[in-house]
Amino acid sequence: MKTKKIPLRKCVGCQERKEKKELIRVLRTPEGEVVLDATGRANGRGAYLCRSGACLQKAIRNKGLARSLEQEIPDNVLEALQREMKSLEDA
Repeated sequence: MKTKKIPLRKCVGCQERKEKKELIRVLRTPEGEVVLDATGRANGRGAYLCRSGACLQKAIRNKGLARSLEQEIPDNVLEALQREMKSLEDA
């Protein structure tokens, strides 16, 4: 019997490859807005992060998130991402 292939993605913070389900997708929409994509299927350019604030901080510090999304990310959007990430960690 054939085993189902599990999609792997790389975290832009810690650079570890993990299953797609374990990661959170940060999305740049066609309009240029940066948001968290809960479904993982929304239209736009995506970057993946582990479900930890530490990986988000690393991705911001090493500019991995901005490089993956091919756009500089405004401070107010980064703060919103940090709040959303914190609420996901607490849940």
